[in-house]
Amino acid sequence: MGLFNATETNPATVARDYAPVLIEGEQVLIAFKTVRDLIFLTNYRLCSVNVQGLTGRKVEIESIPYRSIVRWSIERAGTFDMDADLVVWIAGTDEPLEVKVSASANIVGVQQVLARHILGGR
Repeated sequence: MGLFNATETNPATVARDYAPVLIEGEQVLIAFKTVRDLIFLTNYRLCSVNVQGLTGRKVEIESIPYRSIVRWSIERAGTFDMDADLVVWIAGTDEPLEVKVSASANIVGVQQVLARHILGGR
């Protein structure tokens, strides 16, 4: 599974749009969006939003608690590779979650959110 050509988007907008799936006290910390799909990290979990079908009315929201993340890697954009990469391995899955984001995205911020919530607790 993956998300490609994603750009950073406003966490407040994502929090407003996805308020029904957030619990009390949950905050969207960072978010990345393609034309239809979305990945966002909160203070409790990582959420992957997959908009399906021609009309986009069918939406799958996958919620991954930080305790389920086994490891992750980030790669900053380079001279010839114009986007940054985030790869997250999730317990019980065969394939990692891969996200390619624009070079201007705060990929180091993602690393900090993951480290803070996985290694340091909440």
